[in-house]
Amino acid sequence: MRSDIEIAQAAKLKPIAEIAARLGIPEDAYDTYGRYKAKVSLDYIESLKSRPNGRLILVSAMSPTPAGEGKTTTTVGLGDALNRIGKRTVICLREPSLGPVFGMKGGAAGGGMAQVVPMEDINLHFTGDFNAIALANNLLAALIDNHIHHGNALGLDVRRIAWKRVMDMNDRALRDITVGLGGPGNGYPRQDGFDIVVASEVMAIFCLATTLADLKKRLGNIVVGYTRDQNPVCARDLKAEGAMSVLLRDALKPNLVQTLENNPAFIHGGPFANIAHGCNSVLATQTALKLADYAVTEAGFGADLGAEKFIDIKCREAGLEPAAVVLVATIRALKYHGGCEVPDLDKENLPALERGLANLERHVHNVRNHYGLPCVVAVNHFTFDTAREFNLLQSKMAHLEAPVISARHWAEGGAGAEAVARAIVDVAEGGDGKFRFVYDDAMPLWEKMKAIATKIYGASEITAERDVRAQIKRLEDSGYARYPVCVAKTQYSFSTDPHLRGAPSGHTVNIREVRLRAGAGFILMICGDIMTMPGLPKVPSSAHIDIDERGRVIGLF
Repeated sequence: MRSDIEIAQAAKLKPIAEIAARLGIPEDAYDTYGRYKAKVSLDYIESLKSRPNGRLILVSAMSPTPAGEGKTTTTVGLGDALNRIGKRTVICLREPSLGPVFGMKGGAAGGGMAQVVPMEDINLHFTGDFNAIALANNLLAALIDNHIHHGNALGLDVRRIAWKRVMDMNDRALRDITVGLGGPGNGYPRQDGFDIVVASEVMAIFCLATTLADLKKRLGNIVVGYTRDQNPVCARDLKAEGAMSVLLRDALKPNLVQTLENNPAFIHGGPFANIAHGCNSVLATQTALKLADYAVTEAGFGADLGAEKFIDIKCREAGLEPAAVVLVATIRALKYHGGCEVPDLDKENLPALERGLANLERHVHNVRNHYGLPCVVAVNHFTFDTAREFNLLQSKMAHLEAPVISARHWAEGGAGAEAVARAIVDVAEGGDGKFRFVYDDAMPLWEKMKAIATKIYGASEITAERDVRAQIKRLEDSGYARYPVCVAKTQYSFSTDPHLRGAPSGHTVNIREVRLRAGAGFILMICGDIMTMPGLPKVPSSAHIDIDERGRVIGLF
């Protein structure tokens, strides 16, 4: 059996000019990065605003497991399938972070016969967007310390600096550090730390900005720290937003590539969904909607994390409204949520499957009843799935009015997902959705967090230490009560305990920390033990990634 990278390297790619031409993008509206990648100009995107939108399809999933679900693979396969049945379709994905690529996840460009290409480029640096985001973030960090070194005219309290440096790699040793050591010439010693690029506010801003002017305004709104009197100091006070925008100017243009079946794909931005909002850029999604009948996009992890933030943050900010949702599941993952361990997932186990259905049922319930959207369940097929298992899954899910369809796009490409494509067209064009947010803008921050926890996670209550409650109250008093809430928590469970499988109910969600993201326009609430700078596993994926004597990448998923 060929690996994903071997399949991708054997693909027959078309010049990106042909892919652009299919969408009607003129040659002077994009810049090529080699033969198979391009960035679409912001002026051209602005010219599309008068066009009507196509239909937006969100791909989400059940709670992730070590067995894997294949959400990105399904997004690619569904896009290819919709094109096969005559629907002009563009997919929109996030760019992979090098942290997971070299850590424990491997590549993030789909899999099997449902991939975006050139796969190595997409997974390794791509068009340099993440480097630009890191540089913009770290320029601001340098300006903060430089300002303090040269007299600190703004009166920044070095104990209350909220801005961290970033890098696009998992490195736990950088979570908490001390900077400015070595004498007066090196600045003022203070405690600092690193986040991973995809958890940064600059990444969140990058993916929510709609124009260069909007990007610059949002960057200027970043609160970098506070004075001794606890007055906020913003990036604009340091005159940083202009230079940061210069670094991000070219990166802000959406990246155009193709699938293995030579269908168009935008891949742009990449915030994590467990520690950020987890959606590709608004610019890429809006552009796809103007150029196609259908735009298919994904949100990170399950419908409790990525989909909730897609709805309550991205759609709220950008005025988007999905037509329908595809929920990805696997029989293996359902058995895992039913108590089956990884070595036994390839064996038929109807009792474990039935127990694990509670996880998928809650995700479907959330999509249909809390987001108000029609839903199709795509069961990503594995060769050892049995007919009895699939029949049990279909019969038990029938009461939720969400079609359950087997999808074989990993092995067969778009042809293997045509049934899912036809089903999603039926529900999307049926027009029976009643789209809604989980909470209203006018609700207090605490009540917004409570709504997410009790409605979406099945929790009974939320808690926080007194100082965290006080911080939330200060944020409300400072005019941030209208902001949406971005929850950072484990992706592996509806609870904050990654070991609680299935659909736990009645648990408590504790808010450990609150961070203002004034530029992005949301409040980050960190729950449980989640880290904004991940670490590497004992045997990272980098141990298997190599390059051969011809310069060809091997071992990349």
